[in-house]
Amino acid sequence: MWVGILLSVFQQFVGINVIFYYSNVLWEAVGFSEADSFLITAITSVTNIVTTLIAIASIDKFGRKPLLLVGSTGMTIALGVMAFVFGTAPVVNGVPQLGAMGPVALVAANVFVVTFGMSWGPVVWVLLGETFPNKIRGAALSLAAAAQWVANWLITVSFPSLKDVSLGLAYGFYFVCALLSLLFVWRFVRETKGMELEEMKG
Repeated sequence: MWVGILLSVFQQFVGINVIFYYSNVLWEAVGFSEADSFLITAITSVTNIVTTLIAIASIDKFGRKPLLLVGSTGMTIALGVMAFVFGTAPVVNGVPQLGAMGPVALVAANVFVVTFGMSWGPVVWVLLGETFPNKIRGAALSLAAAAQWVANWLITVSFPSLKDVSLGLAYGFYFVCALLSLLFVWRFVRETKGMELEEMKG
């Protein structure tokens, strides 16, 4: 039960919905024009949809745990790059000046979306749907989904405050969560017939 809840929490704590909810504001805040910000948001959304469809089609071929591990690794690297870029950018009148590092941040953001879309986005829902025994499935799924929405709310409402302090701090936090998600999957999730989750020890 705890493994299912933590999968749901990590899915949100990596900050994926910050990219979707605040995409326009984020890119405008670092110097992109309004038109370019809308274009970036559209590309990001389409990228997420395409990678999610690919993941759904290939999940039985590659397995749940491998996809989660690859996704966590990719997200950790991408978020680490974003945290570094935003954290080291000079700030003028409250606006980070990315300069030549702007394209780097843009590529990293889309790598993050790709690796999430092909792993944690769809795979967590598959695991939650097939892991719990029939007797408790309804209640367990409800609890896991509730944890996910609470985590989503926490990340959503905390981002503006974190952004005001430092975008590097915000993405640094998501980087730490992505790294923890990698360690969590490596330690507590295993491949078995029926894709049961290993019980947490201790």
